[in-house]
Amino acid sequence: MKRLAIITATMLLPQIALAHPGHDQGQFIGGLSHPVGGADHLLAMVALGLLAAQIGGRGLWALPISFVGSMIAGGLAGWAGLAFPGVEPMILASVVILGVLVAMAARPPLAVLVPGVAVFGFAHGWAHGAEGPAQGLIAYAIGFATATTALHLAGIGIGRLLQRGTLLRGLGGGTALAGLALAMGG
Repeated sequence: MKRLAIITATMLLPQIALAHPGHDQGQFIGGLSHPVGGADHLLAMVALGLLAAQIGGRGLWALPISFVGSMIAGGLAGWAGLAFPGVEPMILASVVILGVLVAMAARPPLAVLVPGVAVFGFAHGWAHGAEGPAQGLIAYAIGFATATTALHLAGIGIGRLLQRGTLLRGLGGGTALAGLALAMGG
């Protein structure tokens, strides 16, 4: 139980750090702070890492790479002003679905997971790009890709630490419930 409290506190640190102004001081920092600045992004990205750890094997690298790669493409689309109706429901769906997959210890084939993760990554990226700066897109994209990768790695680390146990499934369930709460509240 103590381990779970430490993990939870560590995951909340980015939210605490963002509780003060000044995150718009540069494109890289803005990109770096965007994924950790919203619970929907934070939960989905850590959940993807948990799922990658739970799947293991090629999924350990294929899921995060698919997400980040399509997220960058989505960021370009959002920055360019291309329409994406339903982006917010898609982002919230990613939180719930990824959380449920972890909670159920589901192991769908990578042929199903990778394209689904790519769609989720594109949606998250579109939101990052649409809310990004008019200038300095490359530095901003490097920032949000770096933060996302770090969140995936944190999820993988937590997932490997918990080794497919009840606590890991509980984190997945908690993530899914948090996603539903975000959907109901927003």
